[in-house]
Amino acid sequence: MDSLSASTVGNASAATPGTVSGTASVLMLRKALDLQASSAAQLIESLPRPALASSGTLGTRLNTYA
Repeated sequence: MDSLSASTVGNASAATPGTVSGTASVLMLRKALDLQASSAAQLIESLPRPALASSGTLGTRLNTYA
């Protein structure tokens, strides 16, 4: 977790529930988490797919990667 996210989590956990600043802190935390999830998904999608086996007895009948 980077320093921006650590401060966002700290602000959200210290905020008083039911106040405008508390609601804003929780919304900022949610946006930060959504941004991190999106970045992680993009990194996973950018990984190369492994080549399928084309010969031998192992891995030629069932594609378990999908």
